[in-house]
Amino acid sequence: MGSAYPTIAADAVARYHRLRGRPVTFITGTDEHGEKIALAAAKRGMEPKAHCDDIVDSYKALWKDLDIAYDSFIRTTDAKHESLVRTVLERVWDRGDIYKADYEGWYCVDCEEYKDEADMDGDKNCPVHRKPCVERKEENYFFALSKYQAQLEALCSSPDFVQPESRRNEVLGWVKSGVRDFSISRAAVAWGIPVPRDPRQTVYVWFDALNGYLSGLLPEGHEEAAPEALAAAGWPASMHLIGKDILRFHAVYWPAMLLSAGLPPPQRVFGHGFLTKDGLKMGKSLGNVLEPTALVGAYGADAVRFYFLREIVFGQDGDFSEERFRNIVNASLANDVGNLLNRTLNLLKKNCGGEIPLDTAGIPADHPLRALAAEKVPAVAAAYERLRFDHAVDAALAISGRGNQYLEETAPWTAFKKGDEQRKADAAAVLAAVLEAVRVVAVLLSPVTPALSTRIYTQLGFSEQQAAALSWADTEWGTLRAGHATPQPQPVMQRLEGDFVTEPVPAAATAAPVGAKA
Repeated sequence: MGSAYPTIAADAVARYHRLRGRPVTFITGTDEHGEKIALAAAKRGMEPKAHCDDIVDSYKALWKDLDIAYDSFIRTTDAKHESLVRTVLERVWDRGDIYKADYEGWYCVDCEEYKDEADMDGDKNCPVHRKPCVERKEENYFFALSKYQAQLEALCSSPDFVQPESRRNEVLGWVKSGVRDFSISRAAVAWGIPVPRDPRQTVYVWFDALNGYLSGLLPEGHEEAAPEALAAAGWPASMHLIGKDILRFHAVYWPAMLLSAGLPPPQRVFGHGFLTKDGLKMGKSLGNVLEPTALVGAYGADAVRFYFLREIVFGQDGDFSEERFRNIVNASLANDVGNLLNRTLNLLKKNCGGEIPLDTAGIPADHPLRALAAEKVPAVAAAYERLRFDHAVDAALAISGRGNQYLEETAPWTAFKKGDEQRKADAAAVLAAVLEAVRVVAVLLSPVTPALSTRIYTQLGFSEQQAAALSWADTEWGTLRAGHATPQPQPVMQRLEGDFVTEPVPAAATAAPVGAKA
């Protein structure tokens, strides 16, 4: 789930910007080289590439199950990626930013990183993976990161580059304390891209993998494309969404590598928090993984996407609680939205023949539901822009929540049973207003719960093609017209029942490439 979480968030961001009519390229993928991947493959009795092929298939199947609509899935074993890495390495070498030297220090295999004394506990354990670091000494090629001290300070001082603010302060602290050159090759790791000028060594996995943000932009068949072509493909990236534990690589190493290669850095790096289980970060190395495939199989993609984006403030840590998971989804989606839609459609079917009784565009601007929608639509947009998915969802659900109150206040079922023609007409108008409000909510929630939004739209009498073609303009009030027919009402969201059993998964069984790219 730790790998799925940022990918869900990136998908929601991409879907929102597509709604706004903006050109979007959403890249995700897998980092497949390095020592820990080779070790994981060996434990399975497989060659590294075959191991990675198997894991990639499972990732792609999961992304499909989670409704992840990526534009490009880059593998660091792709020919176009390996070619681009060699090109970038040569450019950096020609710049005079690579030299050879001995290195001795403590290395965490799972982090693929040398650790300072301050980065380990008293027993030389990595605090993230809770495993002993290994003392190593070898001759490597180094990148002259220190040459970019001033540029990195200026970049990281900008409030826009690293977010949220707590992460920016952390990165700025690292940079101001003085950046140090780092090793970009490994002599003892065979599973990797050979260094072009010294094939006895392989490219350090982070110098390799970070370039996936570039190679993912290149079309198939353009393996030899020069980095300059990336500008036409959309570089620099508007945003990287990454875990806070790999912030140093993305916010310090990566910008300097790009500057050395003559390329602009990304516009923003957002470091999200950890998902925890039993108070510990979820991770394959720790063996305390919450398997998203099982979670989606038990509860569905909409519920999973909704919970993790609504319940956890993006950028902060969050813990998974199954009971709270069910309660939140049931209260918000099954009740506030799903039940509101179903009961209103049933009333429409019974009393109006399933047809919208009036043009909702004619509902007065001061009508409680129309006025609230006018207030909340820009609030939802502002929240999505800030990556505050929780605020976006809450603002959208305020409309459906008010719809439930409005239905209870007006009690149209009573008017249909006992009222005169005018009261019945007023009751029919209530149903039209509530259904139009739910329609607006469906559009606003579509970045978070795309399948649910499609089901709402089809229940309102639109086709799946119309639902797929939604734009932000559809948040405007007044789409439902007089005489518009709705189908036989069917629930769009079932209540979550029962228990989902989460069992610890052995680390060796789950070892895989990690690092969703956005």
